[in-house]
Amino acid sequence: MIKQAIIPLAGQGTRLLPLTSVLPKELLPINGKPGLEYIIEECIKADIKEIIFVISRKKQMIKEYFYHDNFYKKLLRKKKKDKRLKLEYSKIKKYKKMIKFVYQNSPKGTGDAVLKCKNLIKSKYFLMLMPDDLIIKKNCSSSLIKLHKKYNSSIIASKIVNRKTVSRWGIFNLKKINKKNFIIKDVIEKPSMKLAPSNYAVIGRYILPRTIFDVLKKQKPGQNGEIHITDAIRLLLNKNNKFIGHIFAGKYLDCGTMKGYINSTIEISKL
Repeated sequence: MIKQAIIPLAGQGTRLLPLTSVLPKELLPINGKPGLEYIIEECIKADIKEIIFVISRKKQMIKEYFYHDNFYKKLLRKKKKDKRLKLEYSKIKKYKKMIKFVYQNSPKGTGDAVLKCKNLIKSKYFLMLMPDDLIIKKNCSSSLIKLHKKYNSSIIASKIVNRKTVSRWGIFNLKKINKKNFIIKDVIEKPSMKLAPSNYAVIGRYILPRTIFDVLKKQKPGQNGEIHITDAIRLLLNKNNKFIGHIFAGKYLDCGTMKGYINSTIEISKL
């Protein structure tokens, strides 16, 4: 059973400057609450019991957000009947019980962030969510876990994108199983339109095997001197590890750019 999730949060958020010059991008409000809370709620609804946040020392504010008990207690002494305040404090306490923190102080990539969690992951498979990717209306993580039970394999979320935009995405080379699912043969990072094997893009929801830690430990830095999770997945594919791609239901929102962040607030406010 998949009960643990890793969420890498150590990125610098430069695409959202100047908003992120002080506040971590994951705490930026989207329709009245931090974007990170939408990811946590997705995990809870998918029956995840433990969430591992990978942060840097510069993002200590994320930890403080969940360990701000004195702030709530002080307010509640003055406003004992404030239902909204009680609800918020109750929610934060619930989140805090689920969360563990791991530190990645050098920006060495998503693969390195995942590797930092090696000693905390107990089961054969775990969930990984990228916080820039919000999926609303349907629970993508629940769908991946359900599919994992069916195929007993690693699963990666996907969406079909315009062929003119494939150079912005990781793109799958694939063999279709049905309309929603496919066998992943390879993953190509940001190919040209001419070289792209499909227009099925990688989205930041993964069920990964614990064996990926051994690959990441031996992996040499790739582009920009970083350890990339995609490179580790490709190595596992080359060793005949089974990966299934899944076209998820729901609406995808990119919160990692200024335009996407503004649009996310608009879209979620409509729900």
